[in-house]
Amino acid sequence: MPRLRPTALTTRVFNPLVRRTTWWDVHTLEVAGRRSGRPHRMPVVPVDVAGHRYLVSPYGDSDWVHNVRAAGRLTLTQRGRTTAWTTVEVPVDQRPAVLRAWRRKAGWTVGVYFRKRPDPADHPVFRLTPEESRPGPSATGRA
Repeated sequence: MPRLRPTALTTRVFNPLVRRTTWWDVHTLEVAGRRSGRPHRMPVVPVDVAGHRYLVSPYGDSDWVHNVRAAGRLTLTQRGRTTAWTTVEVPVDQRPAVLRAWRRKAGWTVGVYFRKRPDPADHPVFRLTPEESRPGPSATGRA
């Protein structure tokens, strides 16, 4: 699958600015690096379709896509609230409805990537499922 590189303006100006604001429905994705294990962060715009939450990569097989495939889980943070999710990549034939909804939500800023690569196979889509809450230790330190 081809990968489109975001412009320097996007990576150096737009992404850092968006991560620090609450524009649109922007979340900060955090996923462990597939080689280093270190956390990697980037702004994303999740979309809800038919009762499920999805993430879309407008750039194709980007680094975060490879990391999510390897990890099978990620966290999304917005306005100080973090939620853990497990991920499943959506088959190409099931992507069009999600891609349409996501493009409407993300707006004009992503149009160029879909004009360059209109095929749904060029844009990985992940369905997110909230991780089950795990009980932690009690306030007394005993489980």
